[in-house]
Amino acid sequence: MPMPFAYESASEDFERFLAAAMESSGLTTRNQAYTMAQGVLQVFRRRLPIRDAARFANVLPPVLRAIFVADWDTDEPIRPFESREAMTREAQSLRREHNFAPDTAIRDVAFALRAVADVEVLDRVIATLPPAAADFWRA
Repeated sequence: MPMPFAYESASEDFERFLAAAMESSGLTTRNQAYTMAQGVLQVFRRRLPIRDAARFANVLPPVLRAIFVADWDTDEPIRPFESREAMTREAQSLRREHNFAPDTAIRDVAFALRAVADVEVLDRVIATLPPAAADFWRA
């Protein structure tokens, strides 16, 4: 069996994601966009049971999937979905001294994700998650 195209194009897809994240957020470096995305993905992950988080991860492009599951404390209690403002502050708290994520970080990452993911498959999985998940990823 040949290597799946998603793995073959993973680096290019991640670069497109970072470019889209920078464009939508106004951030100026790949490092800034990466930290913003990591923070947003961790915030979302903390609000899902492991089974749902794994299903969501499976529809992410490979590099974003790796970021989503990296350093995951699966014993951490599931947090409730909160206001977008509260969850944005949580995303901005990741590496606070080096985090330049704007107040629109969740929207910006959602926009960038939709630029590189199979949106139809992504939306199908999100529709099976708690209702607040769809609000979270609304670009």
